[in-house]
Amino acid sequence: MHEQLRQDAEGAILFDTTVSPQVDGAWFDAEHWRKQRAISVQSGGRGGVAVIHTPAGECVLRHYRRGGMVAALMGDRYLWIGSDGTRGFREFRLLQAMAKLQLPVPQVVAARYRRAGLYYQADLITRRIADTHTLTECLAQGRLDAELAEEVGALVARFHRAGVWHADLNAHNILVAPEGLYLVDFDRGRIRAPEQGWRMANLQRLRRSLFKIGAAAQGEAVFDKVIWTPLMYGYERTLSA
Repeated sequence: MHEQLRQDAEGAILFDTTVSPQVDGAWFDAEHWRKQRAISVQSGGRGGVAVIHTPAGECVLRHYRRGGMVAALMGDRYLWIGSDGTRGFREFRLLQAMAKLQLPVPQVVAARYRRAGLYYQADLITRRIADTHTLTECLAQGRLDAELAEEVGALVARFHRAGVWHADLNAHNILVAPEGLYLVDFDRGRIRAPEQGWRMANLQRLRRSLFKIGAAAQGEAVFDKVIWTPLMYGYERTLSA
């Protein structure tokens, strides 16, 4: 990995030259890829993400957008606190750090911010992981069983053991691929000192997410037996390994 910074009057682009020797502003323009018939859109996240076919391979282009009540007021604008504090640059460097720890995350390609006065907008490009399904999709397909739940627990434990806190740990951000599981979307995530409190809170967030997508449709007792107990078994076993 070798990061390079490219600045202009509007903002800056941070990219990994080992993935692509050059990245310019057009890479972050969905219309640019649309004109080349090199884009497809998938649902997920706030407003979805665009899958783009770039010289570096198939990638995911994500534009940062606020959620919740503040979205109506701020939309995709964030308060400027310096380039290193922008959402894209922070996630870019966190993904690099996790890759060095050999954690299963998407390969980061580039990040950009565009500043206008007190605010900025941001984007991130990562390599697309092929042949994946979200955990939500696996549930809909009837594939979320005790074995997969145990693998999910082991996945989360690997990140927690490395001190990685995922700000939005939910079933949509866990990808299941033929070769294994991945965790994606690390906006606002960070590496922090190991502590049981935040780890358990993270797991409870995942539990609420599973309830929300209907994993406990047959009742909480069945959910605990079939999904949550195996998940926690995989988690504890991996965390203490």
